[in-house]
Amino acid sequence: MPDESGAHNPPPIHDIVNKTWMETRVFLYGFGPVLLAGTIQTIELSVLSLAASVLLGLAGAAAKLSFNRPLRAIATGYTTLIRSVPDLVLMLLLFYSIQIAVNNLTDTLGLPQFDIDPFVAGVLTLGFIYGAYFTETFRGAFLAVPRGQLEAGSAYGMSGARVFTRILFPQMMRFALPGIGNNWQVLVKATALVSIIGLADVVKAAQDAGKSTFNMFFFILIAALIYLAITTASNLVLIWLEKRYSIGVRHAEL
Repeated sequence: MPDESGAHNPPPIHDIVNKTWMETRVFLYGFGPVLLAGTIQTIELSVLSLAASVLLGLAGAAAKLSFNRPLRAIATGYTTLIRSVPDLVLMLLLFYSIQIAVNNLTDTLGLPQFDIDPFVAGVLTLGFIYGAYFTETFRGAFLAVPRGQLEAGSAYGMSGARVFTRILFPQMMRFALPGIGNNWQVLVKATALVSIIGLADVVKAAQDAGKSTFNMFFFILIAALIYLAITTASNLVLIWLEKRYSIGVRHAEL
């Protein structure tokens, strides 16, 4: 609107944002909120699955590096099995095996049966699958840390836990970050598989919107752009982390 001098003032920023958001919702045929909810679900699933994968990967790496032969055999069999079977097949096997185990347990205890929440099932299955890849990532990173530094820490009287937290883990992370970043990017894309077990992630939301509007290509393209945005933002964070853990490390110049 013009002011007293006759000049036109630009609209407030919140008006521009609201107008853009309304136009976007109309442009997405009214499925904008559904896609947003699916995107949030995908991010939550990815982050929690990453946490489960990292914990399982650390345990698996410790088992493969231990002097206990049964532990090494179990960890080796676990990583070999996971890397040999397609993720989709593993997803279905784990989901239905967990459901069967829960049903058998409730029958034994005389309790009513119930269906496992797809989100919980997705976190458990993705965490179990990608824990195998993180096992190999952490195993290689642990082996890359010079043994002499660990021996020096022990010689100074540091406990095993202190050697791990102050010497081994910080240096291991520097070697592991490239592999962690790669596994994370693959894990994010693998979350699309959870739509087959009924989880309302961004892929499921895009499929439902496409079927309702008979414009499947458009909404699948939107889903692809959402994944691209997530992985691009993740890559920026990973670059920052690599720089953070490389502080004080001098790189040889060729």
